[in-house]
Amino acid sequence: MLNELKEYQRQLFKKVNNTYNRYFYSLNLDKKLVGIVGARGIGKTTFLIHYLKNLDLPFSKKLYISADIITIPSLYEVAVAFSKEEGEVLIIDEIHKYKNFEYELKKIYDILDLKVIFCGSSALKIDNAKADLSRRAIIYEVEGMSFREFVEMSKDINLPTYKLEDILKNHEDIAYELLEKFNLTLLFREYLKSGYYPFCFEDKDDYLIKLNETINTVIEVDIPSIFPIEYDSIQNLKKLIRLICESVPYTPNMKELMGKMDMKDNYKSLYRFLEYLNRAKILYLLRAKTKGDNIFSKPDKIYLNNTNLHHSYCNTQTIGTVREVFFASMLKVSHNIQVAKQGDFLVNEKYIFEIGGKNKRFNQIKDLPNSYVVADDIEIGFGNKIPLWLFGFLY
Repeated sequence: MLNELKEYQRQLFKKVNNTYNRYFYSLNLDKKLVGIVGARGIGKTTFLIHYLKNLDLPFSKKLYISADIITIPSLYEVAVAFSKEEGEVLIIDEIHKYKNFEYELKKIYDILDLKVIFCGSSALKIDNAKADLSRRAIIYEVEGMSFREFVEMSKDINLPTYKLEDILKNHEDIAYELLEKFNLTLLFREYLKSGYYPFCFEDKDDYLIKLNETINTVIEVDIPSIFPIEYDSIQNLKKLIRLICESVPYTPNMKELMGKMDMKDNYKSLYRFLEYLNRAKILYLLRAKTKGDNIFSKPDKIYLNNTNLHHSYCNTQTIGTVREVFFASMLKVSHNIQVAKQGDFLVNEKYIFEIGGKNKRFNQIKDLPNSYVVADDIEIGFGNKIPLWLFGFLY
């Protein structure tokens, strides 16, 4: 069994020749048990293989396995066999496809002297009722490419990241310095359409087709492997995404939404479907500060998770919605975002942002402290008017 797995690993090492380090490549993986979760297609597997390949250990002491390989009897048995051969680092990919993986990880952690890094869908949440992993594992959640990363990979250049406060205070100088290094207009429009998932560099012509297939796999395979969902409901998930595509952006009327989905008065199922798609990084649910994270509270706004999904799944793209989705997708990585009473977004419970085009005015937020207009179709802003693209340099 181990010989087959090591041969598989050897082939992966030959295939993956990554030369670009995503923002999360600096994660601290020194703990005994580490989990990495994120949307399908954002480069988690490439990162893990890159990490293992470059780890300063002999080939025999590190092992990559995918939990969905049918020849694996159990994760624990593989770990025991690897440990007996003096293995040191075990990486388990696609762990969400292995039933009751929590028990297996707990046994490995408690009994074996192995460092384990596991990886799975963003919809994955450790069930501490099954195994007390909360005090054992550290979990990192990773996202798709920022605009900065896309530019770096496209042009083979190095660009800095900026803290939100730096952008708010010094955006004119920052924008001027950055624009000396690349052509903004073409790259930004390309990113909005096809730059969030790293596989966009593999085959640009078929990228949107591949993205559509990737999201279908999430709906048809990943979500059912994590949540109790019937086959008929899978079609409802797809229908729900199409309905969100028609929004501008979508402020939900739950009764109307149920009517369009022929769900009668099954509110709880609708809320669960929204949460499944939110956890799987297909939708992004935004609530006001007062509502908290209760999945049965109505979201104030429903977005697709990133702008590429609008081009892959929706027949038409509304520019206002795309602008808001870009802003939210860049900020949510490390900032708290909520619906604002005035303006579009309240960030970190302090800053208010109104999103629009180059002619967007301050009318809605003019008397509010810490308020900013974020404008598309401008290269350099002034005062409290900041170019939209610049928020792509937060990570």
